Amino acid sequence: MTRRILDHPILGKIEDDNYVSFTFNHRVYKGLENESLAAALLANGIRTLRHHEKSGASRGIYCNIGHCYECRVSVDGQQGIRACLTPVKDGMIVESGGQLQTPRIEDGGLENG
Repeated sequence: MTRRILDHPILGKIEDDNYVSFTFNHRVYKGLENESLAAALLANGIRTLRHHEKSGASRGIYCNIGHCYECRVSVDGQQGIRACLTPVKDGMIVESGGQLQTPRIEDGGLENG
């Protein structure tokens, strides 16, 4: 069951016939090609994308515009990818972030270590 708005009163109708398959934590899901990975995961009922490095608390989509780094996952083996900025592609392999580097905004990226 998908949780996606396909006919929005302001944004209009979304064509929903261009689905691709991707995996998240070893399970196969479908998303609309080129929608954000965050949107595809939300549409499939996925709310927890990773767990906090120190406390273990669940983390998911917070700002959805690339500022907060809460939606970091691993995509095709590359860690620290923000799901809200990453378009879904057929065959993507996505995994919960695991132990990730802490982002440092002043450097414009992630700190080492």
